[in-house]
Amino acid sequence: MATVKKQPARNKIRNAVKAPRKPARPKLPPKAANAGGAVYADERKLRPTAAIVPPQSVAGRALTLVVAIMSFLACLTIGAVSIVWDAADAWQNDLVREVTIQIRPADGVDMIREIDKAVALTQEFAGVGSVRALSDEETKALLQPWLGEGLDLESLPVPRLIEVSIDDPSALDLNQLRQALERQVSGASLDDHSIWTSRLSAMAGAVVIAGFAIMALVMASMVLSVVFATQAAMAGNKDVVSVLHFVGAEDSFIAREFQRHFLLLGLKGGVTGGAVASLCFVLLDMFTRETAGQASSDQLSALFGTVSVSLPGYLGVVGIVFLVAVLTALTSGLAVKAHLAKAD
Repeated sequence: MATVKKQPARNKIRNAVKAPRKPARPKLPPKAANAGGAVYADERKLRPTAAIVPPQSVAGRALTLVVAIMSFLACLTIGAVSIVWDAADAWQNDLVREVTIQIRPADGVDMIREIDKAVALTQEFAGVGSVRALSDEETKALLQPWLGEGLDLESLPVPRLIEVSIDDPSALDLNQLRQALERQVSGASLDDHSIWTSRLSAMAGAVVIAGFAIMALVMASMVLSVVFATQAAMAGNKDVVSVLHFVGAEDSFIAREFQRHFLLLGLKGGVTGGAVASLCFVLLDMFTRETAGQASSDQLSALFGTVSVSLPGYLGVVGIVFLVAVLTALTSGLAVKAHLAKAD
């Protein structure tokens, strides 16, 4: 009987040794349990997206404004270069499609007969569109600003002009036409405006070079501003950088964190400057169209035609915005790496 009574106690001891008890979890009230679960869930949501470098300590309003101003000036330069280039191209096309025949007066020479002979000779050449001799009234109007009113063309040795419009410049041989006029028409000479065309080409090239030089200076100023801002941001986040170094973060990782903030800053400033510049272009186009007929507007239109920025100009604005964002990000990354290299 004694043996039968002791057997269950041994089994209980053996089972307790094989399967140790787990510590009991404290039971929380329902409200406390729900609150704790919400806190843990919030931490899991914030950890992947939390910025290591606080945005407000890196990008300031002053630097954003500087980037926007630099982008605005660069876009204005691109627009001005586009307007001048389009105007020079229009001038060159007009000059190429029009030549002038000049007939100088001489003793014993009938000017009317020589003019008719030059018109008939010019119309025989291929590529020539219309040939028109300027009338006496048109000649007087040309000379009136210099010689005044009441001119007597018969008493003055005034050369007569013939306008020749060219339909196909490639089909017309100007040298052959010049030689034929000089050989068959007394006192005739041909002006193909080649001197003016070369000067316009040189002027347009100089304007383009000057525009790119101004844009390069503006971009250099912006890069220097970003460098100073990056150094100030590194100094303000010295503790954060030290902690990142202590936990084993690489310089490239730290540079990317700063670079991301400056990329957004450069994109914001570039878009703002480009949008303001585009608005100025639209307002300038509207102003010149509304003031058409006034003296100042007519003089401006005579120089540049319709003062409006063409599609390449607006594409240049988009390129400037992209360039500003990329330069801001690259400059900040290089500045951070250089600062970390000196700190090490």
